Amino acid sequence: MSTLFRDARLADGRICDVRTESGSITDVGDVTDDGPADRVVDADERLLLPGAIDAHVHFREPGHSQKETWRTGSSSAAAGGVTTVVDQPNTSPPTVTGDAFDEKSSLAADSHVDYGINGGVTPDWDPDSLFDRPLFALGEVFLADSTGDMGIDADLFAEAVERAAEADVVVTVHAEDADLFDETARERDAGGVGRDWSQYRRAEAEAAAVERAVEVGAETDAAIHIAHTSTPEGVDAAVAGGATCEVTPHHLFLSRENATELGTYGRMNPPLRSEERREALWQRLVDGDVDIVATDHAPHTVEEKETSLWDAPSGVPGVETMLPLLLERARRGAITYERVRDLTATNPAEIFDLPAKGRVAEGYDADLVLVDPEDEREIRGDDLHSKCGWTPFEGMIGVFPSLTLSRGEIVYDGEAVLGEPSGENVRR
Repeated sequence: MSTLFRDARLADGRICDVRTESGSITDVGDVTDDGPADRVVDADERLLLPGAIDAHVHFREPGHSQKETWRTGSSSAAAGGVTTVVDQPNTSPPTVTGDAFDEKSSLAADSHVDYGINGGVTPDWDPDSLFDRPLFALGEVFLADSTGDMGIDADLFAEAVERAAEADVVVTVHAEDADLFDETARERDAGGVGRDWSQYRRAEAEAAAVERAVEVGAETDAAIHIAHTSTPEGVDAAVAGGATCEVTPHHLFLSRENATELGTYGRMNPPLRSEERREALWQRLVDGDVDIVATDHAPHTVEEKETSLWDAPSGVPGVETMLPLLLERARRGAITYERVRDLTATNPAEIFDLPAKGRVAEGYDADLVLVDPEDEREIRGDDLHSKCGWTPFEGMIGVFPSLTLSRGEIVYDGEAVLGEPSGENVRR
């Protein structure tokens, strides 16, 4: 199947034609002499971006399909312009052995978009069998407990980093130091006030854990990537230590000022921070200190969230709204389209060694997203494709795709997810 986009606007402002053939981009420029295409799309100077790479999702299978499945999660990704997702290991069973990897891999065949599968670390992990599988990365490695209770101690973390360095595998780190959590916060009335969760998992705990992670990485020359960095201090520590880092949409667009309204729906790890820290985090994103945006898409059912703050599970959905939220900010001039492209596609492809993804250029996979920057709409949980059916960004404005292609095939047409699942493991 070949597709020809006529008069598409790239992130750098160039107006050009883009042709795809057999899953790859074959021409970018003035396409006049390659014969007829099976499908011609009049882009009419709408924006054509490389498909986003979300390096941090929790699609919940195996073990928790009431929250999300590979089919529903990947449908949500496609509708949000995400054409590659990376699933984290805190499923049930956790992805800490070769057999567990194989079980998850069989379920991932139900994905509408391409994917990677990370391996995890627990006291009973089996690194020999795990590193024998096509891992995307090792992690997220939890330095403090989160969903799945996979927090590990300093000795095991050092061991895991050393094994990853030997295998030339990136280590992604959930960086929070539990010794710095404020236990007195538990003594307060916390029937749903998300602000208390932020006070419990203090901002200082993040920067300290980032510093520790990069120090351990330096001992073995390991590649360290800090997941869901939520504070400017955490970003600064990553930059100073030579690590890469990601931030999430919820830490960029929400703060403790939203905590009371969100209640338990605003509980995640790391938690929402002060508005001052949120603004500083955004500025570091714009200035180039942040490497990528990834969602930490971590859905739970409404029934699971409808409880007290201390009993509710941590996590929010986000894979479908990441690119729309960023594009709305770009439409308003708060960030450039080139920076959005780099944060969501080009940089993750470079950090995690995906040489065929992340660019609109000849020879790259035809993972493409066509958007009309003026076609904005309110975000509504009822309109999204995640199985959980809600969003912390309810009522905010986003710019959603008109068309999403995965390796040249339309997987979302602006109204519906199309076709049978055909995603592939990017490490095979």
